[in-house]
Amino acid sequence: MSKLAAHDKFLDLSDYGRPLGKLIANSLKNTRFTPIHVTLLFGISGIVGIYCIWSNHYVWAGFFILLKSIIDAADGELARIKNTPSYSGRYLDSIFDIILNFLFFLTICYVSATSLWLTLLSFCCIQLQGTLYNYYYVILRTKSIGGDSTSKIFEYKSPKALPGESQKAVDFLFRIYTMVYGIFDKIIHTLDPEAYKVKTFPNWFMTFLSLYGLGFQLLLIAVLLPLGWIEIIIPFFISYSLLIFVLIGIRRIYIK
Repeated sequence: MSKLAAHDKFLDLSDYGRPLGKLIANSLKNTRFTPIHVTLLFGISGIVGIYCIWSNHYVWAGFFILLKSIIDAADGELARIKNTPSYSGRYLDSIFDIILNFLFFLTICYVSATSLWLTLLSFCCIQLQGTLYNYYYVILRTKSIGGDSTSKIFEYKSPKALPGESQKAVDFLFRIYTMVYGIFDKIIHTLDPEAYKVKTFPNWFMTFLSLYGLGFQLLLIAVLLPLGWIEIIIPFFISYSLLIFVLIGIRRIYIK
């Protein structure tokens, strides 16, 4: 099932890995590979990318960061092709993302000799950016006719396990998910508590918003590294957060 109804689809600048992700998923549809296996693969790609940053192989780091984004798109596609959606896979995917983001930034901090406090601030900024993107996107998906309703706007309690997955695994991963993402969700919900009442978001706004999608964030890092601009990555994502207030302002004033 598509994530969005046809009239709600937009140009997602963070979703450039989707075409290759679909190719990978289609090549695995008749194998024993599960979406969680693919999630583990993108985790490995991210770890290799981190090692490449640490060892100053920035071109290869950029390659594996982009490969991580492509494989990240493949796990969801494989779940749709095999009709095996799971909360375990969704939470594991998100947990891997935040862990890898944290390790990306710590490694960049070490190599570029950037202040640890600035690095932690920048990490929080990139997570808030991604949370705003996910918040509005999940609202759109929830409102979209024929859209994917696996993700919830507000994550208050562990969902009931879907066929083929363990309730204990879902509960365990949900607890970790809420621990690592809860504070960012609360901040964004506080900044725009009425967003869930919106009937839909215009396509141009969602494309603008996709500048905050994880794929686009990683694309920026993958480009800046081989250009030799590793020192500006940390301060860039701090200043990049100013768009949060621009996007929320546009939503609150013009999109009701």
